[in-house]
Amino acid sequence: MYTTPDEFKARYATLQATFASGKTKSVEWRKWQLKQFWWMMEDGEEALVAAMKGDLHRHPYESITVEIRAVKATVLEMLDHVEEWAKGEVPAAPGLLFRLMGKTWIRSEPYGVVMVIAAWNFALASLILPALAAVAAGNCVVLKPAEGTARTQNVLAELANKYLDSEAICAVTGGPQETAAMLEYKFNHICFTGGSRVGRLVAMAAAKHLTPTILELGGQAPAIVTRSADIELAAKRLANTKLANGGQVCLCVNHVFVHPDIHDQFVQRTVYWLQQFLREGTDQMARIVNEHHFDRVTGLLGKTEGTVVYGGDSDRTTRFVHPAVVTEVSVLDSLMSEELFAPILPVIKADVDAALATITSMPHPLALYIFSRDRQEIDRILDATNSGGVTVNDAMLHSAVPSVPFGGVGESGHGAYGGKWGFDAFSHQRTVLFMGGSWVDKVLSMRYPPFNMANLKYLALSKPKFRRGEAMAEQRRKQRGFPIGPLITLILGGYLMRDYLGISTLINRIVERYP
Repeated sequence: MYTTPDEFKARYATLQATFASGKTKSVEWRKWQLKQFWWMMEDGEEALVAAMKGDLHRHPYESITVEIRAVKATVLEMLDHVEEWAKGEVPAAPGLLFRLMGKTWIRSEPYGVVMVIAAWNFALASLILPALAAVAAGNCVVLKPAEGTARTQNVLAELANKYLDSEAICAVTGGPQETAAMLEYKFNHICFTGGSRVGRLVAMAAAKHLTPTILELGGQAPAIVTRSADIELAAKRLANTKLANGGQVCLCVNHVFVHPDIHDQFVQRTVYWLQQFLREGTDQMARIVNEHHFDRVTGLLGKTEGTVVYGGDSDRTTRFVHPAVVTEVSVLDSLMSEELFAPILPVIKADVDAALATITSMPHPLALYIFSRDRQEIDRILDATNSGGVTVNDAMLHSAVPSVPFGGVGESGHGAYGGKWGFDAFSHQRTVLFMGGSWVDKVLSMRYPPFNMANLKYLALSKPKFRRGEAMAEQRRKQRGFPIGPLITLILGGYLMRDYLGISTLINRIVERYP
């Protein structure tokens, strides 16, 4: 049973009133709710694992490690730092004038009532991880689980409404129609994880109220395996990514470019590792989420002009698609027409130049994977491409690094969360300047009318350290030059503090010993 319009209206009003009361701005409240998220995961683990098993046929090990424990680890990180983050900060160099005549600091203030809309593939993590950042920042939160995984949606909604402060955090349910109606309300921030089509609709709804958003949208994440790569490592790790959640991961490698000289060996070893990973059968693999996506995936595989060298069998009654490796794939192939979101690996024979030409002609992906042992080659690929994130010599793991931003760019989304980045994303950084009293006007009387042009000499800018007509080559030489400024500072400082540092005594002893 979905949340009705009247129920949502009442809950929205409650959250607005709670935020206005200032309750959620308290650091004590934030810590309390973060701890409640922990207990929600701890006590709800069995029900959540069973729900994810029912929705996706996902193995409990995968659900616990990738989702539940990721949430718990984030809770602990937030608890360790939320008090420090909430204090705000003093800018490093606000300028001499403002340092002498006032005090400047930056307050991190919550936006208000925010909405988090989750994706079905990782229905728990994509809902709770951004919600933790929003709560740590002091916001009220509307949690909207993904309706595509109905069992997980219902368990999450039940647990959230049981464990969390219902005056400030509520979970609502609904399909596309209900979600669209909810988005008519004015939120102070929206975080959405999902496909680019729906992401555009969310962005349009947010634009009506000039609401800031985080959009995590995925895309066709490529991998490049260069001639210098460790072939065995590349094959093993890329094969593993296609098994994760049945290939239904926004970060999953969509296709791989392999240098012609190592192509055949890479394909052979990829097939080998898939066989090894599945040696006890395919029961531990997740299934395609529903029949619509099953038909889409099998349709794309059926239309390919490439050669299926391994796997590809499917069963519509169980929504199972066997992991497949497809070679002789062109950039115009059906398997390159959209994000696969499936356990299918198209392999494209291409050197680095050809791979970069294709990658740069496509929308920016959420992730890029580089397999190479040549640092210059890696840097060249990084400089030539753009993506939400990058993992070198592995796949997807950059998203697991604590306290770094996770998000897309261009077609793969915008905005990011993760550690302090998430806290800042759900906070308004408010600059506050506290100026001195009437004595300041004696120093700055020149700012008041009537103006006198002669006073400009007192307001002169610092002289630039560059000259007209300077060439780039000269600029580079200056950058490589000896840092004479710091050296002078060090010598002068040592002279002024010679007695304190004992330098004078040392010099006198040397003079006495060697007259």
